[in-house]
Amino acid sequence: MGMSVGMAGRGGRGHRRRGRHHAMISEINVTPMVDVMLVLLIIFMVAAPMLTVGVPVDLPETKAKAMNADTQPITITIDGTGKIFLQETEIPQEELVAKLQAISKTGYEERIFIKGDKTTNYGTAMVVMGLIQAAGYKNIGLLTLQQQDQ
Repeated sequence: MGMSVGMAGRGGRGHRRRGRHHAMISEINVTPMVDVMLVLLIIFMVAAPMLTVGVPVDLPETKAKAMNADTQPITITIDGTGKIFLQETEIPQEELVAKLQAISKTGYEERIFIKGDKTTNYGTAMVVMGLIQAAGYKNIGLLTLQQQDQ
């Protein structure tokens, strides 16, 4: 008898009430995503400077002031053995004019920087400058390191 009294309040069968449904939680937990993004940000901040190495040359030092660069200029590098590099790609001297004409983006007003090793032959540097002018470029600069005061 005591059992029938307790069951009477529930409808007699022990089932849940109808009409009361629990809504699903539709929130997105963004904390793991933020953690992953911060880790990736740190990795890319550390790795980015390592990706822009270029051709290793020993630049001469001068007392010239540093140039401010708004855009990434075209860089031609002449190493100590006389090899010519356009950005980081080695190219034969005969192909330099054709490659420079092919990559001209904003006409021939773009800046071109020449990086020459200390031991580079002066004649080789002048030949490269002549080829750049033959390709139609007018803004040619020679890159050096700033001389350290002792």
